[in-house]
Amino acid sequence: MQAGHKLPNVMFKTRVRDESIGGDNPFRWQDMTTDDYFAGKRVVLFSLPGAFTPTCSTYQLPGFENGFADFQAEGIDAIYCMSVNDSFVMNKWAQSQDLKNVSVIPDGSGEFTRRMGMLVNKDNLGFGVRSWRYAAVVKDGVVEAWFEEPGLCDNHGEDPYAVSSPESVLEYLKTASK
Repeated sequence: MQAGHKLPNVMFKTRVRDESIGGDNPFRWQDMTTDDYFAGKRVVLFSLPGAFTPTCSTYQLPGFENGFADFQAEGIDAIYCMSVNDSFVMNKWAQSQDLKNVSVIPDGSGEFTRRMGMLVNKDNLGFGVRSWRYAAVVKDGVVEAWFEEPGLCDNHGEDPYAVSSPESVLEYLKTASK
């Protein structure tokens, strides 16, 4: 993937809170498309190997969450975190991280990630197929800037994290606005 490419159009199977349902689990299924998330907006999308994993939970997600005002100041409308996890897992992770600013997108089947060219095997960790770590600035569904961790391959022995960090993306935004 690179700047200028349009995001793949896929359907995401999400669970959304609906208080009209009542009970202990007031959620319903809602299909969301790529356009539902990205059309008419300038957003940051970052994708990572898995919800609840150490680097993702300790650094990357909290960095975007806590830096949201800085991203807004640079013209970002929303920040989305994607992972090849189902909606149940992504929603529980968002709850555990007390997210207020970052929205999660479940790519449960990995279809979006596969079509982005970022689906990798992580069988060496017992994960199965997951996303390689990356981030992007996306304007109206088109990649404006791309931040991919080096070494994209199946069963990579490490989990590189620097290029797709909130700090790297924010630095790009500050430089691009000058």
